[in-house]
Amino acid sequence: MRPLDETETTVVFEKLFKFVGNNLKKIVENPSDEGPESTPGSYCFRLQKNRVYYVSEALVKRATNISRKNLVSLGTCIGKYTHAGSFHLTIMSLNILAANAKHKVWLKPTSEMSFLYGNHVLKGGLGRITDSIVPGDGVVVFSMSDVPLGFGIAAKSTQDCRKLDPNGIVVLHQADIGEYLRDEDEL
Repeated sequence: MRPLDETETTVVFEKLFKFVGNNLKKIVENPSDEGPESTPGSYCFRLQKNRVYYVSEALVKRATNISRKNLVSLGTCIGKYTHAGSFHLTIMSLNILAANAKHKVWLKPTSEMSFLYGNHVLKGGLGRITDSIVPGDGVVVFSMSDVPLGFGIAAKSTQDCRKLDPNGIVVLHQADIGEYLRDEDEL
């Protein structure tokens, strides 16, 4: 487990910024109450076997007793690097994204299952949407009872969604909580 280098940090922060905007500062400066110290520590990003983890510094110090090849996971896995070198957020980062999301979309109960099976969000299944969404923005998808279901990329702006036909795609699917069952072996 090692800290991210400068280019890796830039790539991870750009991807997170797409979803949380200026709330990225909250994620980086989030105080950690883990460990025996009386003063709160902080969280950091670490790379282990092409996966990026969001973990408290106190836990990183304790994990140094475990060899790299025996260490399976530590903290919250927020994403992974592909063989081609691009970075993808994983569904495990949903709690961090949902707490700090800049753009949100709420689904009607009838379209929740469609999204959880890996389909895009259609205009007909849209319950609510935050203002000022631009195509290409990162969007966190919620149920109408504010349960985070997943995240994706906005295909249309908020203004375009109002005049879109019911079968038009609003959010392109990237990850959903149904992946815990579908991709159980890979997570």
